[in-house]
Amino acid sequence: MINYKRIQKDCFWDASITDSEIDAILGGNDFRKKAFLFEKILLNSTKLFSDLNIFKKDELVMLIQNFKVPSFNSNYVFRRKNIAEVYFLNKPLLIDELTWIA
Repeated sequence: MINYKRIQKDCFWDASITDSEIDAILGGNDFRKKAFLFEKILLNSTKLFSDLNIFKKDELVMLIQNFKVPSFNSNYVFRRKNIAEVYFLNKPLLIDELTWIA
């Protein structure tokens, strides 16, 4: 179930998007639009895992793998992407402050 209101409030605070536009992006074939929606959610969502679950699993894998961390705000973006990689792709956690020390 998609929480449109939270996604709109959290992720599109600087723009406007409707429920039907989100559905059209998710159901469409335009990967650029999917990447745009993914980036907005990755960078801004307060419920990252549940909001990323709106994507089909195979598309989410591609979106995570293809996402490039920008130089602006790179530390924050790197952390958010790595958390998504750990949760959805079973990749290693690369955030030192969050890893276990033996």
